[in-house]
Amino acid sequence: MTTTTPAERTRIVLVGIRNAGKSSLMNRLLGREASIVSETPGTTTDPVTRSMEIPPLGPVAITDTAGLDDEGALGEERIRHSDQRVSAADLLLFITPRHLPPSSIEQQLLEKLKKKNAPLIFVRTFADRRINSDKQAWCGSYTAVDINNQSGAGTERLLKAIKRARKEIVIERSPLEGLVEAGDLLVLVTPIDSAAPKGRLILPQVETIRDALDRDCATMVLKEKELHSFYSRLGEKPKLVITDSQAFHAVAANIPRDQPLTSFSILFARKKGEIHLFMHGIRQMESIPDGGRVLVMESCSHHRQSDDIGTVKIPLLFRQRVNPRVEFDFARSLPPEEELSSYSMVIHCAGCMTTRKAMLARLSTIERRGIPVSNYGLFIGWANGLLPRAIEPLPEATELKRVLEDNRTLTAL
Repeated sequence: MTTTTPAERTRIVLVGIRNAGKSSLMNRLLGREASIVSETPGTTTDPVTRSMEIPPLGPVAITDTAGLDDEGALGEERIRHSDQRVSAADLLLFITPRHLPPSSIEQQLLEKLKKKNAPLIFVRTFADRRINSDKQAWCGSYTAVDINNQSGAGTERLLKAIKRARKEIVIERSPLEGLVEAGDLLVLVTPIDSAAPKGRLILPQVETIRDALDRDCATMVLKEKELHSFYSRLGEKPKLVITDSQAFHAVAANIPRDQPLTSFSILFARKKGEIHLFMHGIRQMESIPDGGRVLVMESCSHHRQSDDIGTVKIPLLFRQRVNPRVEFDFARSLPPEEELSSYSMVIHCAGCMTTRKAMLARLSTIERRGIPVSNYGLFIGWANGLLPRAIEPLPEATELKRVLEDNRTLTAL
């Protein structure tokens, strides 16, 4: 469980007003003190996330958030950070004191949570006190569990409710879903450069290899400089060649034109995000004006190298192939919507370190502002003249190619 990546854990987020008992519940679920408990309002400032195992859900990440009725400028910033965690939640636990009527802020919060497309369980704290009739009616048809803050009575009932909720939790597709069958041969090209972690493969490569093994496929893993020699010695044509996006050009030059080819990043565009939206972003690139601003976004905090793909290679390719007179900014979290509106385009990483739910929430905000967005793999594939070839192996290929049909410049490369 401790080696499970954050992106593959089910995210359970505790929400509610200050002093509702969120931190006490967090500690009860974990069986240890992870959040400070105090009668002072606003004790929890930044979201606190800890990992545990809840069979049959498996590895989960539980987050205690600041009270969503926090006050002042700092309180507003805490609420914004809490909102980001709520948007990424797979399951929401709404913590509310059972002996008090629903406050106006709680009512507003529930209306917001209804739009989050995540199952919700009411956790009514202070179970040693008489339940307020308005609170009981307000919880309505939702699952509700009463918890005693002092004794912990009700915790087991809550865990059972969490386990039952797994049927409603959105499960990500795997990287190779719909692409391969048992017995297929796959060639995976994994460049080892200065950005590669020492002694390890990067997460998209690891997940794809594991998925291939789970599907009873055979895999050949090699570097781009070895591809030509080993490919020519294969006794059968591979079902699919998958490459790191940065090696697209070199790989395409060393395999036949009719060999199906894609990239790890493109596989993750459909696993983590919305590949149709990303494709529309590719089509809209040429409308970016001189002086336009492009935001390059990542979901992890890796140390950036001198040849970093996000801060160096993508801006260089963009200026060479789209418009040399644009400005680039780089971020690892979504800026406030007012600031986001100043950008002409967003280019996002594969998202291997985040969940599909979190990525879709991020994309929804970008789309709501009318900003074109694409992903690293699709952009690099296009810049190397490999669209639509790099999307042809996908089940969605016909629809995706249709998006590009009206733009001769993009499809004729």
